Amino acid sequence: MDAPLTASRLDGIAPTIFTRMSALAVSTGSVNLGQGFPDADGPEAVREAAVQALRTGSNQYAPGIGLPALRQAVAAHQRRHYGIGLDPDTEVVVTTGVTEGVAAAVLGLVEPGDEVVVIEPFYDSYPAMLQMAGAVRRPVALRAPDFRLDVAELEAAVTDDTRAILLNSPHNPTGTVLTRTELEAIATLARRHDVLVIADEVYEHLVFDHHEHVPISTLPGMAERTLTLSSVGKSWSLTGWKVGWATGPAALVRAVLDAKQWLTFTSGAPLQPAVAVALDSHDHWPKELARDLASRRDLLVEGLAAVGLPARPAEGTYFELTDVAGLGWDDAETFCAALPQRAGVVAIPLPIFYDRPDAPGGGRTLVRWTFSKDRAVIEEGLERLARADLTA
Repeated sequence: MDAPLTASRLDGIAPTIFTRMSALAVSTGSVNLGQGFPDADGPEAVREAAVQALRTGSNQYAPGIGLPALRQAVAAHQRRHYGIGLDPDTEVVVTTGVTEGVAAAVLGLVEPGDEVVVIEPFYDSYPAMLQMAGAVRRPVALRAPDFRLDVAELEAAVTDDTRAILLNSPHNPTGTVLTRTELEAIATLARRHDVLVIADEVYEHLVFDHHEHVPISTLPGMAERTLTLSSVGKSWSLTGWKVGWATGPAALVRAVLDAKQWLTFTSGAPLQPAVAVALDSHDHWPKELARDLASRRDLLVEGLAAVGLPARPAEGTYFELTDVAGLGWDDAETFCAALPQRAGVVAIPLPIFYDRPDAPGGGRTLVRWTFSKDRAVIEEGLERLARADLTA
């Protein structure tokens, strides 16, 4: 066939960087400090609940909106942690992870040509889905080295033509936790311009030191215009289960469900009751995980600094950023391509997460490292970096 086989809506969308770099780690025998999945599994009792569900017949289609027990557990979680009241029958929908939640939210709520403001750098599924939906992307950068929100830039980006703000806090990949003041600035603009907010809060419990995660839906006038996304994957170390949820006003949740039914329809029937167990009976797990992650963060930050890669300690998530320009590198992608051979370590180049990596304070020379791994793995990666010549 002479005509292109791939639809034009996929033009310019490269394979996800995480698949490529994790495959590179395997093929080169490198320590993978790139892709953010933990080495340890979540609570044993939760995993056992999934086994029991498999054995006792939860192997057929779950309802498209999700099992009642899980929707009730999600609603209880939001009420317990944030004082958010939800009707589990109309204001909660179970998704195949937050990635599907983002896809269904964009497809269900955004028209072709609509403008959507995105915080840059952004998780790579965001621009992919916005492009597939025909949306117009308006990035607002968290700029190095502090990665704080520029309110003036945000004000310039949000207009009466804006349909939605796609928000992520705690923020991957910068590790920034947006402050209440920053969130209030976003909320003010959303109310002024009648804008929806799609809030990816998948790292909601992985916050360190004195920092606090504030759901934007709890701010005045935001509950009726915010769709919140989260999952069991990060906070309970069950990333492979791909069980998430979207919550908010019934009309927004219905839009997600209307799109989701033509994506996966449903998924993880034996996993959904186990996730309900995680939410209802293992509320302590994310707090313990966050404490442990903070110590692993400190280990990684200290080790990176020792090899000439100082980092600002992450406020949340499980990622650190470093600038390789100080080692003489002009761009992070070249550095990360050379790193497996130089040091036997894999990291993630940050330019892939930017529309404008060459802008002042942009990500051309930034690299993302994860501290979600076991301490021994982090230590091995740091030892390899210390033995290597990392200069350009």
